[in-house]
Amino acid sequence: MRPPPALALAALCLLALPAAAAAAYFGLTGREVLTPFPGLGTAAPAQGGAHLKQCDLLKLSRRQKQLCRREPGLAETLQDAAHLSLLECQFQFRHERWNCSLEGRTGLLKRGFKETAFLYAVSSAALTHTLARACSAGRMERCTCDDSPGLESRQAWQWGVCGDNLKYSTKFLNNFLGPKRGSKDLRARADAHNTHVGIKAVKSGLRTTCKCHGVSGSCAVRTCWRQLSPFRETGQVLKLRYDSAVKVSSATNEALGRLELWAPARPGSPTKGPAPRPGDLVYMEDSPSFCRPSKYSPGTAGRVCSREASCSSLCCGRGYDTQSRLVAFSCHCQVQWCCYVECQQCVQEELVYTCKH
Repeated sequence: MRPPPALALAALCLLALPAAAAAAYFGLTGREVLTPFPGLGTAAPAQGGAHLKQCDLLKLSRRQKQLCRREPGLAETLQDAAHLSLLECQFQFRHERWNCSLEGRTGLLKRGFKETAFLYAVSSAALTHTLARACSAGRMERCTCDDSPGLESRQAWQWGVCGDNLKYSTKFLNNFLGPKRGSKDLRARADAHNTHVGIKAVKSGLRTTCKCHGVSGSCAVRTCWRQLSPFRETGQVLKLRYDSAVKVSSATNEALGRLELWAPARPGSPTKGPAPRPGDLVYMEDSPSFCRPSKYSPGTAGRVCSREASCSSLCCGRGYDTQSRLVAFSCHCQVQWCCYVECQQCVQEELVYTCKH
């Protein structure tokens, strides 16, 4: 059964990008420098007609589009979240058979694989993170800094201690996703669970940072605020949850009258397995191999691999080709007076290994 549109956050983060922008991401390798907010602080949120036009271009439900139109800055934030989740997913899976390519992702979202679980989690985490950061950067009209005790938003921006507003972010996201539905559907329950795993992963990275204002650097006066950890750390947490994801089935809780997730019973055991923990990613179907092209991935043919670390697994037993190429790089650099660095150009041979077709 198709998951409720309000919970299809992974699909939202895939489709929130205009077609031209999405096409530009096909070449990502995961090695790019992660820039959560391209141009952050250099452009004000789109106003008036421009903002409404941005909302209309996004692939949102009717209700979500209405919320977008009422919230200047949200359209740009949704696109930033899509960018952030895609970059992080491709980085975390850069050495895996499934490398989070855009090709085949729509098919994945209709299944219950471990990869589907990660997509839901990283998408919700990216949107939670991006919304909180957009508030503290002044890119949203309806939110500002976090509610640090004794610190007004104007003072926070003046002193450069504006905390990330995770409280507003999570509240808005719950409203944006809409009411929980599909309590009698296993797919909907699993997708909702994995969505909240992503939100919890962002919350777990919230830390308190302090700044001293005393004379000569002393800490006689100290201001503290809450700040999110870099999203790369959240991505690492979610990748670990993916590696230890729990396969689940469902059972009806007679006392509560609703469907709940449980691990399948062991062979020969009359009782169901334990319920997954709140931080576990859950899945229902074993994943395909991703070795050959399919509706879920382009396969691994032609993928660059490491002969020592990943070629054996990544190439699925087909072997790999070895090519030699010359790579130019800066060398013999010296600091010249005053004040620049002068380098020579050196060339070295590099061996590249790619999986055979």
